Amino acid sequence: MASNANGSNRLNIPEAKGALDNMKVEIARELGVNLKQGYNGDLTSREAGYIGGYMVKRLIEQAEHQMAGQNL
Repeated sequence: MASNANGSNRLNIPEAKGALDNMKVEIARELGVNLKQGYNGDLTSREAGYIGGYMVKRLIEQAEHQMAGQNL
């Protein structure tokens, strides 16, 4: 998600929402965090941060892999 000037979050590519949601669920499962469908306000800040951090890490790894493939 990108942050625009007024501070709200929005997707630049709406079709990516499903893929990001799937990634979030997959990472939560790998980390042993109980992520439910819908509201997850009962997660601790640490649990939510772990999920978000690993999502960013995985997206960066995918981008690096993609860029390395283009440089061949």
